[in-house]
Amino acid sequence: MSTSETNSNIDRYAVIGNPIEHSKSPDIHLLFADQTGERLSYEKILTDKDNFSQVVTNFFTNGGKGMNVTVPFKNDACEFVDELTEYAKHAGAVNTIYKNESGNFIGANTDGIGLLRDLKKILRLQLLNKKILVIGAGGATQGIVEPLLNENPSELIIANRTVSKAEAITEQFKSFGKISSCSLTEIPKHSFDLVVHATSAGLQGNNVELPVEIIGLNTCCYDLSYSDQDTP
Repeated sequence: MSTSETNSNIDRYAVIGNPIEHSKSPDIHLLFADQTGERLSYEKILTDKDNFSQVVTNFFTNGGKGMNVTVPFKNDACEFVDELTEYAKHAGAVNTIYKNESGNFIGANTDGIGLLRDLKKILRLQLLNKKILVIGAGGATQGIVEPLLNENPSELIIANRTVSKAEAITEQFKSFGKISSCSLTEIPKHSFDLVVHATSAGLQGNNVELPVEIIGLNTCCYDLSYSDQDTP
């Protein structure tokens, strides 16, 4: 069998972002593929905002089957696609792009679904009437707020260095449940049941100063971002 024939049997996937070198998505998806007996390749694609649309288009033109989207392009992906799934539409952010049978680009957001599955099935955490703090107000936060609010927590606070961004997300999702926003310096000094870190500070080596009071004996801390170093 020729190399071209072999490659034609392998589905091609990728993750796009900036930075992207830290991403473990290829390792994760190739492990899943090995467990399920699927044949696929999965690559990292680095680009910038100006070239995002063209790079995505070229990837699919050259046989790409699907693409994950990470920092900082989740909002750009939302504008790029032809159609949005319900979660992606509400979030205004996309973390997965694929084509349907008609050839249209579909944008989905699985951030919140994946987070909840991990919290509830793996960590056995129930969020009904619980206090939730989300640090950060980017595309990742937009993707997780609706699923979190659907669990009916007693409060969900979004804290961000630029408070106007947190306020915009609060306004976006206020019809889904009890949600509020504040700056990092205005975080209530009481313990939360769940603290979700959703900034890119760890990727940039920056520190996010948080009040120690937010961590109680039973607080679950969840980091949506990862790198080779611990989040400061």
